Amino acid sequence: MKRYLAATAVLTAIILPATAADLVGNPDATRRRQGDAPAHAYPVYKGRVAVMDGRTLWYPQFPQRVRLADIDACELPQWALDPKWLDRRRQQAPSPVPCGPLAKSWLKRTIGNKPVECSVIAYGHDGIPQARCTTSGQDIAVEMLRVGWARVASPYSYNTQYLAYQRYAMAARYGMWATYVLDMNEWRRKAVDKTLGRQPIADANLLADRESEISPPFIDARRKPRRTDR
Repeated sequence: MKRYLAATAVLTAIILPATAADLVGNPDATRRRQGDAPAHAYPVYKGRVAVMDGRTLWYPQFPQRVRLADIDACELPQWALDPKWLDRRRQQAPSPVPCGPLAKSWLKRTIGNKPVECSVIAYGHDGIPQARCTTSGQDIAVEMLRVGWARVASPYSYNTQYLAYQRYAMAARYGMWATYVLDMNEWRRKAVDKTLGRQPIADANLLADRESEISPPFIDARRKPRRTDR
């Protein structure tokens, strides 16, 4: 009987994923156990977080960065603007919008001081965990998509719920969908100055020679009737 109980304990330790309670007690020990666990056994983090940008959270108690899975948002120094913003004769062109800081502020507003639970589902190329994160029963990524300060990470996303919220924000011209934004991946690849002192003219120059941007779906959204339910 003792041998059976010992064997059961060993199997349980191997099969069960790490929990938030495990991580609070001894994060290093948990990471060592994860090395012996199956590939599908990802950790779960729970507690209060600091918001680093529009898609990244920081758990100071572990310490650990976590990135919201399947969505993308502007980097902190990134600006959103109309490509013809420099033409002063176009009075209707919207003013530059600091889409990175606004995405971060919306994420902070959504979370507040509430605890956040993040279930890791994968790891990025940079080793940062990508997770589904909830607070007060709400999917945080959904909230970011709903207000228009995030987009689905891939145009071929299989997540129909995320795509539906993005289409809603586009049609309502919420957030970054009210202007033009260089594709985030292209911005990360081309932007030389990535400091917080970056000026809108830098992104206007990038938009002038763009390969891709978030504006094509915005153009499609403009063809739809203006919403009257907001």
